[in-house]
Amino acid sequence: MTQMDAGTGEQVREKAGAVAGQAQEKAQQAAGRLGDQARAQIDERSTDVGRRVGEQAADLRAVGDQLRQQGKDRPARLVDEAAHHVERAGGWLQESDADAILDDVEDAARKNPWAVVAGGVVLGLAASRFLKASSGDRYRTRGLGADVRRGALPAPAAAGPDQRFTRAAAPAAPTMADPPADSPQVPPPTGSGAL
Repeated sequence: MTQMDAGTGEQVREKAGAVAGQAQEKAQQAAGRLGDQARAQIDERSTDVGRRVGEQAADLRAVGDQLRQQGKDRPARLVDEAAHHVERAGGWLQESDADAILDDVEDAARKNPWAVVAGGVVLGLAASRFLKASSGDRYRTRGLGADVRRGALPAPAAAGPDQRFTRAAAPAAPTMADPPADSPQVPPPTGSGAL
């Protein structure tokens, strides 16, 4: 190998290292921006949810007051206690920033891993039910559209949003009582002369 080839190879390695360093730096910057955006979204959403939860606590307190006016002290105390817990949760959501919320969620998940597993199972079941319900609608719509394009079915008349399209039934086979299609049709007798 010549000295010129060794120098060129070294330059190529240096350029590749510089490009890789720049790419890594840009990726870190992009990840940092995404993290900042995610934190801002969590802060905004948690404050909004905290405000709504606080409103729900006020509603619960009103229900407790109504129960107390009806002479139902024990249920009123239970509702007031629930309102207190809901109010605390709403205050926590309003006052906590994204990092504190994520830290608290991680701590709770470490302390109660089975709760996280149970939550995942519930979310999975809910998602599967949703997908199952929506897949039937997509299948029916896709199947009908293909039949109409092929000419197997006439295009449906304007239907309301609650109506579902179904496949048209095949025409019934003629019976002995049915006259042939090309025979003249005689109307049935009417009036007093009918038997």
